[in-house]
Amino acid sequence: MTNAYQQAYEKSLKDPEGFWGEAAKEIHWYKTWDKVLDDSKKPFYRWFVGAETNTCYNAVDRHVEQGRGAQTAIIYDSPVTSTKRKISYDELKDQVSRLAGAMAALGVAKGDRVLLYMPMVPEAVVGMLAVARLGAIHSVVFGGFAPAELATRINDAKPKVILSASCGIEGSRVIAYKPMLDEAIALSEHKPGHTIMLQRPQSVAVMDKAGDLDWTEVCAKAKPADCVPVLATDPLYILYTSGTTGQPKGVVRDNGGHMVALMWSMKYVYDIKPGEVFWAASDVGWVVGHSYICYAPLLNGSTTVVYEGKPVGTPDAGAFWRMISEYKMASLFTAPTAFRAIKREDPNGELLKKYDLTGFRALFLAGERSDPDTINWAREKLKVPVVDHWWQTETGWAIAANCLGLHEFPIKPGSPTKPVPGWGLEVLDEGHQPCEAGKVGSLVVRLPLPPGALLTLWNADQRCIDSYYSEFPGCYKTADAGMIDEDGYAYIMSRTDDIINVAGHRLSTGGMEEVLASHPDVAECAVIGVADQLKGQLPLGFICLKAGVTKPHDQVIAEVVKLVREKIGPVAAFKTCTVVNRLPKTRSGKILRGTMQKIADNQDFKMPATIDDPSILDEIGESLESVGYAKARKEAVE
Repeated sequence: MTNAYQQAYEKSLKDPEGFWGEAAKEIHWYKTWDKVLDDSKKPFYRWFVGAETNTCYNAVDRHVEQGRGAQTAIIYDSPVTSTKRKISYDELKDQVSRLAGAMAALGVAKGDRVLLYMPMVPEAVVGMLAVARLGAIHSVVFGGFAPAELATRINDAKPKVILSASCGIEGSRVIAYKPMLDEAIALSEHKPGHTIMLQRPQSVAVMDKAGDLDWTEVCAKAKPADCVPVLATDPLYILYTSGTTGQPKGVVRDNGGHMVALMWSMKYVYDIKPGEVFWAASDVGWVVGHSYICYAPLLNGSTTVVYEGKPVGTPDAGAFWRMISEYKMASLFTAPTAFRAIKREDPNGELLKKYDLTGFRALFLAGERSDPDTINWAREKLKVPVVDHWWQTETGWAIAANCLGLHEFPIKPGSPTKPVPGWGLEVLDEGHQPCEAGKVGSLVVRLPLPPGALLTLWNADQRCIDSYYSEFPGCYKTADAGMIDEDGYAYIMSRTDDIINVAGHRLSTGGMEEVLASHPDVAECAVIGVADQLKGQLPLGFICLKAGVTKPHDQVIAEVVKLVREKIGPVAAFKTCTVVNRLPKTRSGKILRGTMQKIADNQDFKMPATIDDPSILDEIGESLESVGYAKARKEAVE
């Protein structure tokens, strides 16, 4: 018996034009397409060629015109400033059209770029929508990004206007943005015409540069702007992802295919209806924030959430439960690292008992591999499906997931379930031949990619081909290693560069992390490959212990080493492990394994622009010294 998922998946690959042409009926078009799929410039496929639309109209105006303007569009909850606000679709339309009018008065028009450097406030979403309203192209850079990194993005995107705020708040730290933005503009060869600054009371910016404008003042005086029709294939945004060369890669997303894919995903991946509250606990600076804080929930006519806080510490590890309960959320989408933090602080889930989660239907995890221990803990405590799903900045939405709106499959911890309709996922070996079920290889997606994936890289078509399409002809390279089992479930083992070679054996550090995470005292962990003269590489583990663990560190280390030996075997050569208080991460929660490996091997490294707290690297260096690594670092310190 085939189910709705199987039927959708097969149709999406056999008849992509029919499948996505049908899905596109959910979107408003000023003019429909001449062709659903244009394959004349492979590998640069184009969806809905000739169609005209506007993303802001679909996300905002359409709902107002359909009589739903009084419904809440955005919930803003900021425990760090003790602020709560609700913004209706009517109010959102007014704010967006006024900001768009203010930018239009400064000369921003279709195709121009606008850079956003914003904290987690509703105005960040308003800004994105206002740029889209004008048919311009936004590029959101994570608020608080270092000036040198921000300057490279200003130079690459060449924005006419920058939208920013006077400060961001990270836990208890107030971070002034204006000095960093001014420094970035000074460093940049390209000089934007104006900066529109949202003043926040926690740190008011000095407006002393030519072109500095006050957000509230310009919007109050502005004539509201209407939506500008654009081609479905015109760019909506540029989102920079770190490049291996140090030069950031600007992923370009279109208007038409992006809307069709996100609308489809809200219904069939997340099973969210118009009017329901959907919370993606991410940041607008990341792809999750673009897709599932700003665009998808609003396209769907749902209520989205802008949360300025942390999973723990604002005020405690019950922060997420309070949010779900207070706003009667249907689903939460967050990173596994957030749940590991909650589990570490409150391993028995005591804080959960204080809140009523009636109506909460599903938890979605993505951003890092979800270890089975975390998934099982969340399932046991929440008693709802915990859906690990897998996607990338480049793909814009899920490659593999348990599509709850089509057919709920049994969850296999460690797997994001099955490829999502539209994604022809395959596993290839070193000879580019398909791997048999259960064998690890390179995960690729057969072209064409579905709507919503990257169009290209900004002003870098050849770099796009080199990065994603040249190694496996006719496929998109995910740069992840993994397998598909006999039931069709996908497993993402690790980035292909996280496969280490121990005496000729190719081993996944992700597989070892899974074993470490299963130990009852371990809250979080990472495994890296370090250089070894005899075996080429050896695995080295880092573990953070759960709150309340009093067992001696040596004992826990001995137990996890034994566990890896039992589960993976002596071939893993896993003998060295160290206990640390915390792991270095990006602000989106990705563990900086590559940087840790460079410290261990005494290699030069550049401070990652996205690091959450640079001081953690010194702690990691000290831990590495205690187990015989990072020796040159020690000598340099002395």
